[in-house]
Amino acid sequence: MTDLLLKVSDEAKALLDSIHNPIIAIDTIGRVVFCNSACEKLIGRDASEIMGQELTALIADSLLYRILQTGKEELAQKIVVGGRTFMSNRTIFKVEDNVIGAVAILQDISELESLSNELDHTKRISAELEAIIESSYDGIYVTDGQARTIRVNSAYERITGIKREEVLGRTMNELVDDGYFNESVTLRVLETRNPTSLVQKIKTGKTVMVTGNPFFDKMNNIHLVVTNVRDVSELNQLQQKLETLEKQRNEAQVEVRQLRETLREGGEIVLRSKKMQELHKTALRLSQVESTVLIQGESGVGKEIFADIIHDNSPRQKMPFIKFNCAAFPDQLVESELFGYAMGAFTGANKNGKAGLFEAAIGGSIFLDEIGELPLHLQPKLLRVLQKREIYRIGDTAPIKVDVRIIAATNRNLKEMVTEKRFREDLFFRLNVINIVVPPLRERSESILPFTYHFLKKYNARYRFSKQIDQDVINLFLEYDWPGNVRELENLIEQLVVITPGEIINRACLPDRWKGGISDRPLAAIGESSLPEIISNMERSLLEQAMHLHKTTRNAAKVLKVNQSTVVRKLKRYGIAP
Repeated sequence: MTDLLLKVSDEAKALLDSIHNPIIAIDTIGRVVFCNSACEKLIGRDASEIMGQELTALIADSLLYRILQTGKEELAQKIVVGGRTFMSNRTIFKVEDNVIGAVAILQDISELESLSNELDHTKRISAELEAIIESSYDGIYVTDGQARTIRVNSAYERITGIKREEVLGRTMNELVDDGYFNESVTLRVLETRNPTSLVQKIKTGKTVMVTGNPFFDKMNNIHLVVTNVRDVSELNQLQQKLETLEKQRNEAQVEVRQLRETLREGGEIVLRSKKMQELHKTALRLSQVESTVLIQGESGVGKEIFADIIHDNSPRQKMPFIKFNCAAFPDQLVESELFGYAMGAFTGANKNGKAGLFEAAIGGSIFLDEIGELPLHLQPKLLRVLQKREIYRIGDTAPIKVDVRIIAATNRNLKEMVTEKRFREDLFFRLNVINIVVPPLRERSESILPFTYHFLKKYNARYRFSKQIDQDVINLFLEYDWPGNVRELENLIEQLVVITPGEIINRACLPDRWKGGISDRPLAAIGESSLPEIISNMERSLLEQAMHLHKTTRNAAKVLKVNQSTVVRKLKRYGIAP
């Protein structure tokens, strides 16, 4: 019988050793009375070393003894042993209703724990991805590799007016056939296997810009197509708002620059008339673009001032600003001054050659005054600068690139010169991209008085005088046509300040040409103006006197012995009120 019991005991132990799960039992005082082979491996000791030991000395976190105190079994309790996670089932061990110990069976759940953690991590990433997709201002539309809709965000619903339940689970072919879209970017991406963009029309009437991007799996098959959707109408509105803000910013900048220019010495004088204020605003606007500018006006009206304004307020303001008067040099020198020459180009030339003014102005601006006087044979070279931004030095065959903005000025009628074959037509059109016409002083008479006192102050300070001007002289200034414009006025004031013996500048101090009365004054321009300008000023003066004396155009025409229509036409030409 004993042999039979031993045999049964051995068989039971062999059976328990064959179980993969660790099994351990303790007596009522917490000592180990049994452990199978799996438990030996877990603890890392042989059974002979384990048996009789306190369980808590072997497994510090073990709570198996607790059920001996409570008398209640504990199922599915998590415990960590040797860095591995187990699920422990703890039960009371009884013999004939007497508690003789407790047994624990452990189930290794380390892999399940890892999978659970990985699943939690995946769920968290999925939730974060969902939050990102939903928070996107752009619409997002996702299909699988068969063009079946699997995800749509709220922005897509807002932009298109299509609810996600209308499209989820449906293929793009079905949706196109049903008229939801006029065409599908997803289908194009699946066909080309490349990112694709197109403008898509939605059945709700919306027009959207869609961009589809393919995502490939390890086998290089398209796994997903993610489409980004933007409302074109919203983009247009944003563009319009941006353009409006940009316009307002530019207008504010123009006003600030105009105020700064006004505060410069003499600025308040130059800008006194309404016409000049408008021209000033125009010049400030032109300063922000790179277009060629042609400034026209009679001699002495201040064309150079506007060239200064354009350059000084442009992005090129810190770069060179070269000024060249085309009428101030002999024809044979103009070319070498503007374009330079190569070494040994001609007898007497600098042996190292010389850079021209266009090269000196690279990155900045060049002001070509009296452009109408540019020799005809040099006009093609200037045309090349305007067209190709390059020059050739005299005697050189290699072009030189010149990044220069050209501002030109003239008191000549270039259009007439083109007709007379004295100015190239193609050059005229290239120069005349943007035209500024500076009015003569006689057309802005409100500036005469401020200019007079401005120049008086200037030359009093220069020559350390304190001269004053008699009101009678001021009245003469206001009646005069000023054919030489601001330059003539300034020169006259300087002359009067210097030659007047006393402190008061009166009529007697005026030059002889002023003492014969208004009718003689057009002749005062001889030597300062061209013949056509003198004749024009005399004709204007005669018309003014005729209208002043005879009141009507009919009576004036009889006295002047011309047709009434001629008088009317010329009055209109000179801006004389009937």
